[in-house]
Amino acid sequence: MESLVKFVQDEFVTKKDFPEFGAGDTITVYYEIKEGNKTRTQFFRGVVIQRRGSGASETFTIRKMSGTVGVERIFPINLPALQKIEVNKRGKVRRARIFYFRGLTGKKARIKERRH
Repeated sequence: MESLVKFVQDEFVTKKDFPEFGAGDTITVYYEIKEGNKTRTQFFRGVVIQRRGSGASETFTIRKMSGTVGVERIFPINLPALQKIEVNKRGKVRRARIFYFRGLTGKKARIKERRH
């Protein structure tokens, strides 16, 4: 049964070509918003907290600071409204899910940049 589900996902779910990114990277996600009969592109720039799932159900969580309030958003990787993803900075972290990042403030909330 699982192989059948995997086959259907591979065949029928359109795969977009996004750059490789992981936890700690700062990325900008451009996505479409429909307001009435108009559509516009909005972007969300922040640090990737986690990537989870695989195949068609893979998602990633981005956290950004909006003033003094932290805002997190979960994006499915196969969201049809996703237009593009830009990797702005590669972060050096030791974990795949950096939930401890939520509790950090000020200079402690900085992530070192990974050397290429």
